[in-house]
Amino acid sequence: MRILQGLFGNLWKIYIFLVFSVFAILLYPFFRIVLLKKSWNKFSFKLFMVWSWLMRIFCFYVVRCVEREELPEGPYIIAANHTSYLDIFFMYSILPKHPFVFLGKSEILTYPIIRTYFKNLNIPVFRNDRKKVGVAFQLAVDALKDGWSLVIFPEGTIPEVDIPKMVSFKNGTFKIAKEAGVPIVPITFTTNHLLFSDPTMIFGPARPGIARFYIGKYISKEVVASMSFTELNELCFSRVEAPLKKEYPHLYSTRVNA
Repeated sequence: MRILQGLFGNLWKIYIFLVFSVFAILLYPFFRIVLLKKSWNKFSFKLFMVWSWLMRIFCFYVVRCVEREELPEGPYIIAANHTSYLDIFFMYSILPKHPFVFLGKSEILTYPIIRTYFKNLNIPVFRNDRKKVGVAFQLAVDALKDGWSLVIFPEGTIPEVDIPKMVSFKNGTFKIAKEAGVPIVPITFTTNHLLFSDPTMIFGPARPGIARFYIGKYISKEVVASMSFTELNELCFSRVEAPLKKEYPHLYSTRVNA
């Protein structure tokens, strides 16, 4: 049974890649147009929304909000757990009213198709180069001050074990929030890892289905200003983690030896 599931999962990943590639090629001329002038860059968000919806329709994904707290006025930082590449595309579907950009690891620039879109319309972080990290930090603050919201996956990676249980958050998210003086919105994806696992996982799950997410209570800019990085880290982590504890209690249960 596991072999059959693995085979289907791999075939589904290939199908997803083909659909992704087709729309990447079809939308490419439109993205090139919006890159001609900086004032036109804002239209890129609409194109990404279209791309997201097309992926959902042709890949048979339903995005469902389980709980949604009130959102603050933008701009704000969106801090989400990271379990799948679907997290990126679904973000455009669940927060369509306020344009945002991603702050992500520079390794994304090694992916042939994604590279063109990411380097021009989002903010790569070269984590092994302190000078470039500083540049990315300032670009992120500037984007927020220009009215863009900012999506960050504070874990910095997709966990390798016990997915969707999170690994610790890095403090960069909270440094940017303090510097820009903006609130933080916690978002939790709870099923994306079941719909599209890491492509390198031979027997990893991949299938059509329902992508469940939660929008938690935001952390106001006043609270951001008053707390230390450690306090903000712990508060944000707990709010993103809460839905995971609710849906996957077995990952958080502790065994007591007799």
